[in-house]
Amino acid sequence: MLKPKSKPELLVPAGSLEVLKTAVRYGADAVYIGGEAFSLRAKAKNFTRDEMAEGIEYAHDHGVKVHVTANIYAHNYDIDSVSEYFRELKELCPDAILIADPGVFALERKICPEIPVHISTQANNTNYKTFEFWHDLGAERVVCARELSLEEIRELRGRIPSDMDIECFIHGAMCISYSGRCLLSSYMTGRSANRGECTHPCRWKYAVSEEMRPGEYMPVDETERGTFIFNSKDLCMIEHIPELVDAGINSFKIEGRMKTALYVATVARTYRNAIDDYITSRKLYEQNLEWYKKEIGKCTYRQFTTGFYFGKPDENMQIYDNSTYVVESVFLGIVEEVTGDGRIRLTQKNKFCVGDTIEIMKSGREDIAARVAKIESEDGISQQSAPHACQVIYVTLDGIEPSRVSAGDVLRTMDDPVKVV
Repeated sequence: MLKPKSKPELLVPAGSLEVLKTAVRYGADAVYIGGEAFSLRAKAKNFTRDEMAEGIEYAHDHGVKVHVTANIYAHNYDIDSVSEYFRELKELCPDAILIADPGVFALERKICPEIPVHISTQANNTNYKTFEFWHDLGAERVVCARELSLEEIRELRGRIPSDMDIECFIHGAMCISYSGRCLLSSYMTGRSANRGECTHPCRWKYAVSEEMRPGEYMPVDETERGTFIFNSKDLCMIEHIPELVDAGINSFKIEGRMKTALYVATVARTYRNAIDDYITSRKLYEQNLEWYKKEIGKCTYRQFTTGFYFGKPDENMQIYDNSTYVVESVFLGIVEEVTGDGRIRLTQKNKFCVGDTIEIMKSGREDIAARVAKIESEDGISQQSAPHACQVIYVTLDGIEPSRVSAGDVLRTMDDPVKVV
């Protein structure tokens, strides 16, 4: 069993090489990524073999681990390709492979047994006997089903071998179905959630129909907009770091391999500071709690809940009137270079204009406000705004010394800061 206040790993998602580097810069102890196949986020950009090699090298150079997902439920026609994939991973040497399917597990143990296996939440890991089962087969870590309470996790920790890690999701989207096993997407669109192709039909608008009244659709809610009866709030445990640590969780996992670099930077940096502060002293953590709460709201989210951690969720876990996200800060781009004359080169992600005040996110907890004085194209042509996504531009800022800006800094729209201790 873990000693009190043993420091947990912060495990952060990355759907691209750019986001991996951002996760590393903003505080991840480990990142999890997917290849171009056999990963349950088929719509994420995911990594080519060369990108995976570069990402693993970059992370290792910065003391960060890389976990690679191979958590599909394989069909017969997948087996040969999965085997070839594991032979590639054997050469790339990630720090762990995430698996759900027992057959895929057996292949990994045969082909690259030197790479640790972590058991995916997709395997429905809800009791200590399941953990023991996977431990006896050679797995080093099991990811808890999201449906477990902290009380159940504490019991798990006390009953399973001390050398087995417990990993839990502590932030991000919640699935309407049990441990992510949803048939809605497969039934409605032919895209299977268990093959990484979920179209998120749980976010769509629904109404009730009665068989003797064909064509009449009655909204479940009282408004004319219908209802989003399957639409869960997002998980957020930033206010409960002490309880998570005390439960004996070894790895705090962030959901979101389809999220932007701003989302990853914001969430990683916030939890990094919260974990470090709590390990230093509970008083420091409590003093900075308002900053964590405000900062975590600066990325896109869908209202927050604590999920199953404190008991079975009630009706307040759902959002009934819309499927929209809350957006309190907008991703502008990542600093790619600071030129000799102090201009910032970046690939622009969202529109901003000359005269706007923007914020430079540093990797600690400092945010620097600066005014956009000039925007230029790659050809040196001045422009009033940056309206086109993915345009490479050079930005001159007022109110900041160029030396305070570094390659890798994330730029976002400005918000009022909260003082931290």
